[in-house]
Amino acid sequence: MTRRAFRRATQAALAFTFVSMPLVGQDMAPEVFEPMDVFGLEWATDPRISPDGSEVVYVRNGFDVMTDRRVTDLWIARSDGSLHRPLTSGTAGDGSPRWSPDGDRLLWVSSEDGSNQLWLRWMDTGEEARITNLTESPGALSWSPDGEWIAFTMFVERDDRAALAAGMPAPPDGAEWAASAVVVEDIQYKSDGNPDLIEQGWTHVFIVPSEGGTPRQVTSGDFDHTSPSWTPDGNLVIVANRRTDADREGNDTDLYEVDVRTGALTRLTERYGPDGAPAVSSDGSMIAYTGFDDEYLGYHLNRLYVMNRDGSGKREVDTGLDRDVEAVHWDESGSGLFIQYTTEGIGRIAHVTLDGDVTDLADALGGTAIGRPYSGGSFSVTPDGTFAYTLSSPGHPADVAVGERGAEVRRLTDLNADVLGHLELGSVEEIWWESPFDGRPVQGWIIHPPGFDENERYPLVLEIHGGPFAAYGPYFTPELQLYASQGNVVLYANPRGSTSYGTEFANLIHHAYPGNDYDDLMSGVDAVIARGYVDPDRLFVTGGSGGGVLTAWIVGKTDRFAAAAVQKPVINWASFVLHADAVPFFAKYWFGELPWEDPMAYWERSPLSLVGNVTTPTMLVTGEDDFRTPMSESEQYYGALQLEGVPSALVRIPGASHGIAARPSQLLAKVTTILGWFERYPVRGRPAVF
Repeated sequence: MTRRAFRRATQAALAFTFVSMPLVGQDMAPEVFEPMDVFGLEWATDPRISPDGSEVVYVRNGFDVMTDRRVTDLWIARSDGSLHRPLTSGTAGDGSPRWSPDGDRLLWVSSEDGSNQLWLRWMDTGEEARITNLTESPGALSWSPDGEWIAFTMFVERDDRAALAAGMPAPPDGAEWAASAVVVEDIQYKSDGNPDLIEQGWTHVFIVPSEGGTPRQVTSGDFDHTSPSWTPDGNLVIVANRRTDADREGNDTDLYEVDVRTGALTRLTERYGPDGAPAVSSDGSMIAYTGFDDEYLGYHLNRLYVMNRDGSGKREVDTGLDRDVEAVHWDESGSGLFIQYTTEGIGRIAHVTLDGDVTDLADALGGTAIGRPYSGGSFSVTPDGTFAYTLSSPGHPADVAVGERGAEVRRLTDLNADVLGHLELGSVEEIWWESPFDGRPVQGWIIHPPGFDENERYPLVLEIHGGPFAAYGPYFTPELQLYASQGNVVLYANPRGSTSYGTEFANLIHHAYPGNDYDDLMSGVDAVIARGYVDPDRLFVTGGSGGGVLTAWIVGKTDRFAAAAVQKPVINWASFVLHADAVPFFAKYWFGELPWEDPMAYWERSPLSLVGNVTTPTMLVTGEDDFRTPMSESEQYYGALQLEGVPSALVRIPGASHGIAARPSQLLAKVTTILGWFERYPVRGRPAVF
């Protein structure tokens, strides 16, 4: 028995053992969600339904408490929910499952042998083989329609740069000199999540025979090429930005057709703005794609387009949704498309005719953002319209569900019954209120603590999402459930600037952020207080990234909160736009002018400008490897608060990037430290308790 097969057999046996064990202590009082329960959470991502609709393969995600790392395996189930079982198991990371066109084989990416490679499984016999020996990780996997070839993307390192330090002498044998100088000449030289400088190079498209062999690079040039989609006659439609100034105009991508034999490119789109997500119809006559005309707005609606194969006849499919189109798949007839979109925080799957008629097929799509309740999720669909997707609710992370037009969806998995089934979670209630600034409706959700009694008075935690162009929704959130489990009412909301409410609502903060989103949030707090179960002297506020900006802004505008926790914020916009990992983007889209061209515009929107007003005890929490909102932003604010004599603390999370919570212990470090800070300052105006 192979090592992989042994791990599978062991996992299957353990799964049977756990399912078969009798429950004990059923008369005990329900328990609440605790920090260590985070390690037991599991969630589904990337569900892939077989071409005949009979089976679904998905990525099953969890945490290893001993390594403090995320682990991923592939699992499979029949579309009726039966025969739910593992395909892979163990310490290797497995992901990106892709069925062959006729469903006889399954392709995926695995780190089984120490590096990310393509693996293939023959479904009739269960035989497996590694089919590549790549030097970099593959992405964007795509089968050719005849099942003979696989297209993928891979990074190719740049090697044509002459060394400036060519005259540097070599150290003598045995000498211990300092590390060599690092020369940076590119505007994009760092990225969040990468503790080292970005390797210089480009992403290219490759093809490899489906039975294995030598990959062949089919794109060339000093440009990035992504998102390969096959045509019926064996060419590829890809996304590329082939501008000479692509590093400064990263949004201006176009679609190209690649002749796989010669590498010749035919440009299909040419407007200024991003065109992407190409999908070729089954007969090869049309291409669907998404994008927008770039007007340097803070938020642009991602629209749906179709064109003829040769690039002629371009037109927008007017869905009338005023919502981002997030995924595109052709139906069997070629007369319509399956899409994903989010409205009022809730993900949906829909069918759209080429005339723009929209039929919703499923909702509650999401649950894949383990941490806070962001919208998201994914789906796959057969040509005849049977689909699999990530289904979530406030009570559980993403599970797998299957549906089809005109029928009820079927939930196939319940991955967290063992962890959450015996716990009393905070109940989630939707709430709407009017902003006092302009009367616009604002949506939010209240999490009531376990054992909630409306006749009692509770502390309230206002938790603010980042982005700022993003959206929360009614999804399971371990971070906010941990706040609630400690006896807090939690309010989270989508103030102006949030997506999924239309273009106008999102762009109310264009060149005006932070601003009247403050009014939206404060009136939300008032709306919850008006219900009578919140103590107005025990209010707390926190949020990350864009939510960190707003948290720092709030304590500069009001002293009504007993304590605040500012997570990974921007404090000084002038330093941020020159120091973050996307230097070409932020000044252009969020301000319109450079800091030295209009310094007051930057200063007036910087929380640092209000620090002299702050009296609220304020803690900062940031990852030491955060290159999106660098640690220097938090350090500036901490230094200013200390100079002002405000009770303050700076919490540095070692090894954490912008998300902070890539490892479960980092998530827990963030949440427990914030709760500890709130417990230290439990009532507005009360001195610290040590």
